[in-house]
Amino acid sequence: MKISSIMMRIFFLLVAGAVFAGCGSVRSSFNPNKKFSPQQLEKDYTVFQTLLEKNHPGLYWYTSRDSMDYYFNWGREQIKDSLTETQFRNIIAYVLAKINCGHTTARPSKNFSRYLDTTRDEKLFPLSFKFWDKTVVVTGNLHRKDTVLARGSLVHSINNMPMQKIVDTLFKFISSDGYNLTHKYQMLSNRGNFGNLYTNVFGYSPRYQVAITDTLGRKRTVTVPIYIPARDTSMISAVTRLRSQTKKEKKFQRLQAARQLKIDTANNTAYLDVSTFGRGVRLKRFFRQSFRYLRQHQVQYLVIDLRSNGGGSVTNSTLLTKYISDKPFKVADSLYAISRSTPYHHYIKNYFLNKLFLVFFTRKKKDGHYHFGYYETHFFKPKRKNHFNGKTYVLIGGNSFSATTLFAEAVAKQDDVILVGEETGGGAYGNTAWLIPDVRLPETKVEFRLPLFRLVIDKTVPKNGRGIQPEVFSGPNVEAIRRNEDYKMKTVLQLIEADKSKQ
Repeated sequence: MKISSIMMRIFFLLVAGAVFAGCGSVRSSFNPNKKFSPQQLEKDYTVFQTLLEKNHPGLYWYTSRDSMDYYFNWGREQIKDSLTETQFRNIIAYVLAKINCGHTTARPSKNFSRYLDTTRDEKLFPLSFKFWDKTVVVTGNLHRKDTVLARGSLVHSINNMPMQKIVDTLFKFISSDGYNLTHKYQMLSNRGNFGNLYTNVFGYSPRYQVAITDTLGRKRTVTVPIYIPARDTSMISAVTRLRSQTKKEKKFQRLQAARQLKIDTANNTAYLDVSTFGRGVRLKRFFRQSFRYLRQHQVQYLVIDLRSNGGGSVTNSTLLTKYISDKPFKVADSLYAISRSTPYHHYIKNYFLNKLFLVFFTRKKKDGHYHFGYYETHFFKPKRKNHFNGKTYVLIGGNSFSATTLFAEAVAKQDDVILVGEETGGGAYGNTAWLIPDVRLPETKVEFRLPLFRLVIDKTVPKNGRGIQPEVFSGPNVEAIRRNEDYKMKTVLQLIEADKSKQ
């Protein structure tokens, strides 16, 4: 699957910061190995658990109350001695993953993040992989001169630990909607994610023993050193070029990374790449101009690439749906919060604005919950002007999340819309979303996301903890990874050719 351009940019900027940033005050004052006392950690953990139990609307959606009580108790039992922020955050992440809610995740403290952005001594795990069922393949190596650990090499173990054991361990720290493994595999596959999580859980190693089957079919064990960006002169020159760009150039690149329209006039096909539904990337104007162009040029086939789209504004996803849907549609069958009151609210960002929203836009119903009734009852009408009436192929996968699933669910049953790829990371039945403030714990300053609403997209869909399934499956294979082939797009092009042959 194509790596998210936004994820790539974030990873690049992280490395760039490690090489060049000069915020010496943060570097000198912050100690990432500082330990917090059990009393401090107990205070943070109490805030953490209380807020989840009081306000998280999906806490017991996929995990029983008895099981969550067990995991909460497990987490508290780990606080017997002083711990570093990373050690404590791993406990938080482990417990959060047991909720089976992809929107509920842990984050480093702001100071810890700034430290990573400014230290000149940053060390990075050197390899990136593509993960899927019982298969791990090298997709990138920061040591560019290494010709052995090349793209397409099958990986069997790291430091004598089998990859399946590593994957099973890391999965325990990754939050996902329901029981979705596609999302967890994709999270490990996204550039930089595996290395960060691996080092958080297993620690740094100056060298890694990697057992592989290379691209020529030979089994061998390769020693690869940890990667230190400050030593890489090619990275320095790349960052220099980035810094020389004007604000206008950077803004253009940011918008291009978020959304693009490409036209293949020879095949009468358009490619709409939308990597986010977030605000600030002018999607309303972009959609209006794009679909006007499609109508004016009578484009017959449209490929909408949502493989990298982690969600964002429901307004934006709804707008795209209006251009594709052939009938009125709802965003949700139910949308509600379980409480309007919040303990420890002074640790919640934007608490006052969220409180106002809950007071003015929700109403308590007989079930005791506070419903946002507008989206439960309102049907949105398709666009008349510039509505696309050709055949649409929607590319989805493990990174397709949150608001992206709202779009996919709304158009999936249309005869002229085909979902291609892999299961979405976002749940097909629903998710916990809408308002998702960050909570900053008082002592360690570790943050976690706290969704306030439960959203059921379609109550007729089985609540089996799975994502939206593609109509045409297109998954990874070793040869496609070795060739760096966009196998999902290849499948779409084959479908388009087959459709043309019927005409």
